[in-house]
Formats: sequence, structure tokens, C-alpha cells
Amino acid sequence: MSVTFTEEQLRLVLGRLDLVRIELFKLRAMLLPEEELSEEEKKELAEAKKEIAEGLSVRLEDFFKETENSRLKLLFQVIVSRRA
Repeated sequence: MSVTFTEEQLRLVLGRLDLVRIELFKLRAMLLPEEELSEEEKKELAEAKKEIAEGLSVRLEDFFKETENSRLKLLFQVIVSRRA
């Protein structure tokens, strides 16, 4: 089975993924306001902000693999279900 996307559709999906990524960071900040970020998390957050500013994106498959066993996956599922 194969699916074909136009370049514009792909841009829209990537744009939405960037928005979801930003929303995930916002939700995490709201849910864990007193939690202090570790040095590694601070670096990851700084890298993510830099990537967003540069217009870079992440493949959806990579995002799911990276968040497979984390609270981010649960938050992502909540966001998607609310927007559906």
C-alpha cells in the first residue's frame, strides 16, 4: 500500500507537527511547573527551540520512536484526539 502526498500537503503536515511539538512543550511546562530540568533536558529544549527557529522538522516515525515510552506520547495522543 502506498500513499502519495503533494509537496504542499507535506508542508502542511510538517507545519502541524511543529505546532504539536510546541504544544507538547507548553503542556509539559504547565503540568510540571515545579520540576527542575536536568542539564540534558535543558540542552534538548535549547536544541528543539533552535531547530524550530531554523525551520527544521522531525520525521513522524522518529517522533513516535523517540516518545514511545514517555509522557510526551500520552500528551500527543490527547492533543490529536481533541483536535479530531
